[in-house]
Amino acid sequence: MITLTYEFKLIPSQQQIAIIEDILAVIRKVWNYALRERKDWINGRKCAVDSCSLHQEYIIPSDAPYPNYNIQAANLTKAKKTNPELKRTNAQVLQQVLKNLERAFNNMKQQGYGFPRFKNKYRMRSFVFPQFKNNPISNEYIKLPQIGLVQMRLSRPIPEGFKLKQVRVVRRASGYFVMLSLQSPVSIPDTPASGHPLGIDIGLDKFLATSEGELIERPKFLTKLQSELTLLQRRLKLKSKGSKNRHKLNQKIARLHQKISDTRKDFHFKLAHHLCDQAGMIFVEDLDFRTWAKGMLGKHTLDAGFGQFFNILAWVCRKRGVYFGKVDYRYTSQICPNCGTHTGKKDLSERIHKCPECQYEINRDVAAAKVICHRGVTAAFADAWFNKLTV
Repeated sequence: MITLTYEFKLIPSQQQIAIIEDILAVIRKVWNYALRERKDWINGRKCAVDSCSLHQEYIIPSDAPYPNYNIQAANLTKAKKTNPELKRTNAQVLQQVLKNLERAFNNMKQQGYGFPRFKNKYRMRSFVFPQFKNNPISNEYIKLPQIGLVQMRLSRPIPEGFKLKQVRVVRRASGYFVMLSLQSPVSIPDTPASGHPLGIDIGLDKFLATSEGELIERPKFLTKLQSELTLLQRRLKLKSKGSKNRHKLNQKIARLHQKISDTRKDFHFKLAHHLCDQAGMIFVEDLDFRTWAKGMLGKHTLDAGFGQFFNILAWVCRKRGVYFGKVDYRYTSQICPNCGTHTGKKDLSERIHKCPECQYEINRDVAAAKVICHRGVTAAFADAWFNKLTV
């Protein structure tokens, strides 16, 4: 089973924009009400049985069941009979909001995520139509329930053999977008390890270095626009909360943030395709970027977006049939790629690798990339031989 997500920009009319904003307002109220109901139930069971809180007490019957998705969905159906706002909103969209809330609580318990937050009118930015009987796309238009026929910029053709499963409408600083979830029953096997290998070492001096000696400069996406962003945020501090001027300035700041994000993502995609043009196998270090973000250079690490780049690189490799693998990150900068000698720890100021044994001299990042490439090739072919033996 293959699942793809294609994103296109919508060109809605003013009437359609009003409908989209109304849907966002209604689902925000549903989310906040359902979250408040769950939170009250949890708070009502925090006090001891024989004593009450000195500040406040939630009077909820002891036999009242926990308001999970099934109970809240049933209550939502009853509320639609008396609430005109809920009547004019698509039922499946409202149910999807409750499913998202249920998923948020499950992630909080199982994966240690934070407690779900209440949404204001700026934080609720998308809603989902979970299923369609017929294909709603015709030429450059998409027919959405309640909204109608909306024009979109079909920037690339939708692949044949895929079925549309769900549609998500997203509001961003630069307009409204639609995300199409496409599925195909075809199964694609994992890409075998073959072809020319390429090791990649990432860093802050250079964005990355390859085992072939190529050095890519690090674009400073945030730093270039930081002075403009700082000025706008300083002005925002002087605006009254809830005023139209504050709202306009917030939109301007959001557009600037989106420009930074889009520029970074575009650079990552183009670089990933550039690397796939050169190799049949690509190897990177298995790093935890959360620890990088907590250090002294955390701001520059987050600006580079190494985690997003690795995710994009893995996806592009799979799409283009290039083998992608991760190797152990330890001591890659302390081993000579020519003779394998352990040269010891280097300071960050040392940008040249020079082996005391074989006198091999090369750029430090390129040397680390060569070590990564060697480790990746060794591990990939060891796994291939193991799979042959087990079969």
